[in-house]
Amino acid sequence: MKKKIIFCLLAAVMISVTGCNSATESAGEQNADAIAKAIAEETTSEEELEKELEKELVEQGETTTETETKVEEEEFPANVIPPRYTPNFDGERGTIELITYEAKDYIKNTDSVEKKAYVYLPAGYSEDKQYNVLYLMHGIGGNEAEWGLKDEKTSKVKKIMDNMVGNGEIEPFIIVCPNGRAMACEKEDGVQAFYYFGQELRYDLIPYIESHYSTYGGDPTSDSYDMTAARNHRAMAGLSMGGMQTINIGICECLDIISWFGAFSAAPTSYPASQLAKAIDDSEYDIDYFYNICGLQDTTAYNSAAAAAKTVDTLTDKLTAGENFCWQEKDGAHNFNIWYLGFYNLARVIFR
Repeated sequence: MKKKIIFCLLAAVMISVTGCNSATESAGEQNADAIAKAIAEETTSEEELEKELEKELVEQGETTTETETKVEEEEFPANVIPPRYTPNFDGERGTIELITYEAKDYIKNTDSVEKKAYVYLPAGYSEDKQYNVLYLMHGIGGNEAEWGLKDEKTSKVKKIMDNMVGNGEIEPFIIVCPNGRAMACEKEDGVQAFYYFGQELRYDLIPYIESHYSTYGGDPTSDSYDMTAARNHRAMAGLSMGGMQTINIGICECLDIISWFGAFSAAPTSYPASQLAKAIDDSEYDIDYFYNICGLQDTTAYNSAAAAAKTVDTLTDKLTAGENFCWQEKDGAHNFNIWYLGFYNLARVIFR
C-alpha cells in the first residue's frame, strides 16, 4: 500500500513539474513574441508611418492647411505636429555629434565599457552660454541611433528642434541619445541591461556631458560639484522601454538630479501608479513636469502605460493635471507617429 501511495505521489509531482515547465516555456515564448512584436512596431518604415498619418487626417476630413490652423489655435497638448516643423529649417541649424564615453559595466562588474551617444547641439551653440539637457531614450529594439540623430539631413527630431529654436518658440537645449543598456551595447545580453542604466546615467553619462559641454551642471571634477543643484535643468524622456526607464529610473531613482519627464508608450514593465506615486511622495524633490502619451490602438503598451501614469496625479499631491502633469491618448499604434508627437509636445513644455 505504501509503495502504491509513493508511486502516486511521484506521478503527481512529475505531472506538476511537467506542467510548470510547460507553463514556463509558454511564458518564455509569449515574452519572446511580445519583444519581437515591439521591435517590429518600432522599426515601422517612414513610408508606412506617413501613410498612416495621412489616412488619419483624411478620416478626420482635414487638409494640411486646416490642420496647421487647428494646431495654431489648439491648447497643449497638440494632437498633430504642424507641417511647418517637419522640413529642414531655412536658417541656421543645429548640429549633431557622435560621442564616445566610458561607463562601468554595472551588470558584469568589469572596470569599464565604451559607450556611444548622439548629441544634438542647438543652432548658435556657444561655450559662453549654459544649456539645459534632455536625455532621450530608445526602445527595446533600438540603440543610440533609433531617434534618428545619426543623420543631420533626415532626422525628424532635429528638424523639429531647428524650427522651434529658429523661430524663437523654445529655449535652446541639448539632446543626448545614449544606448540605454548599461553594458557593452550587445542586444543578446537581454533586457536586464535596461534596468541598470540609472547608475550609468548618474555616475558616467551626465558627468561626461557636463564636463564636455556648456550646461548648468558645472564641473564634475570640482569638489563643489553638486548634481542636485542643476536638477531643474535636466530632463529625461523615452519611447517604450525608454518610457519605462523614464518612470522606473528617471522618477523613481533619479528625482534628485532630474526634474522634467516624458514617457511615450511606456513599456509593460513600468511601475504601477501606486508605486510611482509612493516614490514621488517619498522624495523631498518636486517634479516640474511629467508628460505622457500613448496610442489607443497600442496593443503592446497601452495597458502598461495607462496603469503607470493615467491616474497617477490622483494618487499624489505633487502632480496636478494641467499644471505639471499631462496624460494624452489618441488614435495610434506603437510607433513613431505617436513618439514624434510626444517629443514635439514635450519640447514645448520642458525648461519653461
